[in-house]
Amino acid sequence: MNDRTAGEDKRAPQTEELLQVEGLTVGYRTKRGFMRAVDGISFSLRKGRSLGLVGESGCGKTTVGMTLMGLLPPNGEIRSGRILFKGADLVQKTEEEMRRVRWREIAMIFQAAMNALNPVQRVEKQIAEAILTHAPELSEEEALRQVEGLFQMVNLPHDRMHDYPHQYSGGMKQRAIIAMALACNPDLIIADEPTTALDVIVQHQILEETKALQRDLDISIIFISHDISIVADVSHDIGVMYAGQLVEYGSREEVFGDPRHYYTRALLASYPTLAGEKKDLVPIPGETPSLVNPPSGCRFCDRCDAAAETCSLERPDWMEVSPTHRVLCARCLSP
Repeated sequence: MNDRTAGEDKRAPQTEELLQVEGLTVGYRTKRGFMRAVDGISFSLRKGRSLGLVGESGCGKTTVGMTLMGLLPPNGEIRSGRILFKGADLVQKTEEEMRRVRWREIAMIFQAAMNALNPVQRVEKQIAEAILTHAPELSEEEALRQVEGLFQMVNLPHDRMHDYPHQYSGGMKQRAIIAMALACNPDLIIADEPTTALDVIVQHQILEETKALQRDLDISIIFISHDISIVADVSHDIGVMYAGQLVEYGSREEVFGDPRHYYTRALLASYPTLAGEKKDLVPIPGETPSLVNPPSGCRFCDRCDAAAETCSLERPDWMEVSPTHRVLCARCLSP
């Protein structure tokens, strides 16, 4: 068993790239025009690693997850970019091909577990259905035995398998959703706000169990959250998103220990400190720009205290702070 925990192996040996996202632009057709929810982002994820995507609501985090799953709504559209998963471009796959990828290779823990389960079907049947869809050669009895093993894995009593979702507490529903995500032994799990609406004690338990499962099963995970404390606790690497763009990317220690983008700094200043010491919280002034008609320059410049006149005119380039830490800001390395 691998006993590594998130953040402890920054200098660990390089492993194979499981996922490479290159120049991905995704948006939605609206009455006002095409809204670029994700605009030209690139990142990678190695096998067994976890990546946290953090940012304000509406910055494009969930769109990234739904695009990776091939679950965009009818008005959603991938305008450009590649999603290389195990070397194959998911953007080029047909719906039938993506149906074979979902759950077996890439699974998702959706927001709001209460809404992710069918209220009129027993929990065991819902998880067994996912197994049988990808392994039709199994009998229902064999699938249910696998469900029993999954319940044990996520610390759910096996005698609650026959219950309906309304008979579960919030924490139990979330564990059931995690069990469903693990049902087909995927290589990648996308966890979109996995602890929403849970109290802090249950939230801590779920996160600790998730980290243990990742270590034991060597699964790669993308954590999507606006909660910095969750992302810092569970992620090896961090991607900070703002207005559809990735603006800072690096290891957890680099991004949270030495933030260089002014949005990352503002985000940390507006959040209670992770160490627990008292400090005044500083709100971020202003609003995010329109994603239908985004500004030509830096999208954060109207809210940035350090912005120069050129920031609103020139599209910023990526600046390399270190080989593993980069920032989308022309002034990030200024004194």
